[in-house]
Amino acid sequence: MDKKRRHSAIIEIIAEHEVETQGELSRLLKERGINATQATLSRDINELHITKCESETGSNRYFSGISNEPIEASDIFSQSVISVDYAMNTVVLKCHAGLADAACKVIDERNLEPVVGTIAGDDTVFILTKTENHAKALCVRLKQLQQIANPQNKR
Repeated sequence: MDKKRRHSAIIEIIAEHEVETQGELSRLLKERGINATQATLSRDINELHITKCESETGSNRYFSGISNEPIEASDIFSQSVISVDYAMNTVVLKCHAGLADAACKVIDERNLEPVVGTIAGDDTVFILTKTENHAKALCVRLKQLQQIANPQNKR
């Protein structure tokens, strides 16, 4: 089984369904012809930075903080952003002067599930998320995007 294919399927499944347990995730993967052990799913969940967060319906479900869209579209983001951090349910992007709007546009175009709204200034972007867990997961993913085209950018 191709790990990349399994990871992609996991992201799609948790975006489409309110998956609450690894057992449920395993069942949904099997429906797609993908078999994975509990240990493999645990590793995948960790590698994909998937967390459990409360959904809008009140259930405690898996959330990835990422979309399934190709990462290549993030060059503008990775060149604009200097650092990514969060406090409570707000993610803060520090950007090069004049580039916060470009970084913010990338976030807005992805229509990420936990993002309530964004505000861009000249060199700072505030991203409001639904919960602190959402902010944490989004922060991890945005740090990855930041480093795609600019690996020396490790703040």
